[in-house]
Amino acid sequence: MAGPARYVLVAVLAFLVALGALWIGQRMRSNGDGESRIHAVVHRELALDDAQRQQIGALEHSFEKRRQRLEGELRAANADLAAAIGREHAYGFAVERAVDRSHSAMGELQKATLQHIFAMRAVLRPEQTGRFDKAVAEALTSTTQG
Repeated sequence: MAGPARYVLVAVLAFLVALGALWIGQRMRSNGDGESRIHAVVHRELALDDAQRQQIGALEHSFEKRRQRLEGELRAANADLAAAIGREHAYGFAVERAVDRSHSAMGELQKATLQHIFAMRAVLRPEQTGRFDKAVAEALTSTTQG
């Protein structure tokens, strides 16, 4: 592949990586008010008892720190990708390595988010898990934010 076609391929690839990162974050986080749909269901619709509120609060506090760290890694990986594209202007070794790093960071964030989801689910009573599971499925399949 030569000339302008290489630039187009690299630009499309960078766009897709950024779009994937955005999609993952939006599906699991914001409903437009800064609160995830899952969080709203847990705290507003499941009638948590005091012990559950305390356990889930601790889980959320711990996950927030981990999420911030992983999102920082993803931003750094995407910055490396942008720099590699700027240096190589082609799908070369540095771009490929940066794409792999970005995919790895996205994957780690998604895994951590799912681990957090399952940890919260484990705190719920059987009569609460159906509504929770529905909220998770909705968050993952919704075509709109929220």
